[in-house]
Order: sequence, then structure tokens, then C-alpha cells
Amino acid sequence: MLPQIHSAIPLETFAYFLVMAGFGAFHGVNPGMGWLFALSLGFQKQNDRVVWTSLFPIAAGHAVSVALVVLIVLAGIRYVSLSSLQILTAIILLTFGTYKFFNYYRHPRWVGMQVGIRDLFVWSFLMATAHGAGLMIIPALLGIAGNYCTPDVHKFQGNILFIAIVVHTIAMFAVMGAVAWIVYKKFSLTVLRQRWINFDLIWSIALLLVGSISLFVAI
Repeated sequence: MLPQIHSAIPLETFAYFLVMAGFGAFHGVNPGMGWLFALSLGFQKQNDRVVWTSLFPIAAGHAVSVALVVLIVLAGIRYVSLSSLQILTAIILLTFGTYKFFNYYRHPRWVGMQVGIRDLFVWSFLMATAHGAGLMIIPALLGIAGNYCTPDVHKFQGNILFIAIVVHTIAMFAVMGAVAWIVYKKFSLTVLRQRWINFDLIWSIALLLVGSISLFVAI
């Protein structure tokens, strides 16, 4: 009997794709993920094109950071059961979220305002990694991978996960670009000082929330 090959994407997977897009939008609206940097460069150069050109390497650096998480998830699935990975992920999320909650005011410092494309890429990679952007989406990745657990579809499983990263990155770039463009055209950096929202605190709470939900689902 020939092995069963998954030729269609289960409906549950589409739901997880929506979750990945939602996380992308959330990451995009967070200034710590890059749009504030791109906006500052645009104002500094007095050129709106700089805002957009800066967003591409920022989005690419974020995507690479998240893609490394996909590789870790794929490796983990080969040697650890899905339920164990879900519990482990939930514990890591709760631990990291607690740390960020009490240290949300600390930021990695690496570059100044004179940066090139490579600098933006590396800076974005470091920021996404330090903030746990990839960690936040692991529960959704495990949900997607759970629909393709048999060894004969491992390659297809990897392709699906990387498509999920593409969806995540596109959603992030769209939201990040929209926010930066609106602020650049309608406001200035002064409005951010007057009406600033503490996204770092919100980010830490989101990590704790995702971790709590993941632990509840896993148990």
C-alpha cells in the first residue's frame, strides 16, 4: 500500500496561518521591531523613500530570526514528542515573559543613526531575537506541524512552516510600513513623545498570555 501523501492543507492549518498573520501584524505595530528606526532615518534624511528602503532589511532580519526558530522546531519534532514540545515551549514563554515584564525598559544597543542595509538587517535580527519574536510564534508553528507528523511528509512539513513565516513577514511588513508612512506623512516624532504607548510592557504581557494559553492547551 502506498504511503498517504497530504495533497491538501487542512482547515486547521489555515486558522494557524491567520494566527501567524496576526502575530505579524502585532510585531509590525511594535516600534521596537523597526518601524520607529526607519521613521527616524526618514526624518533625518528628509526623504520618505528612506523609510521604505529601511523597512526591507528590517523585515528580512526579523524573518531570518524567526526562520531559525522554524529550524529548531523541525529538529525538535524529530526527537521530541509534540506534546512535550508544547509544554516546554509554554514554560519557556512564561519564563521569558516574566523576565521581560520586569526588564521591559532594557533594550539592546548596537548601532547609531548612521547605518547601512547590512546594519539594519543585523540590528533587526538581534532585536527580534532579543525580544523573543520567534519564541512567541512557536505555539502556532507546533499547531501547523501537528497536522503533518508522519515521517513521509517531513519535507512538506518544513515547506508549510516556511510558508507560514512568509505570511508572518508579509503581514508584519504591511503593518509596519502603514504605521511608519502614516506617522511620517501626518505627524512627526514629537507626537510619539506626547502620546507614547509602552509597547515593551504590552509585549511582555503578550508573551505571558501566549505562554499561559499554550500551557493550558498542552495540558
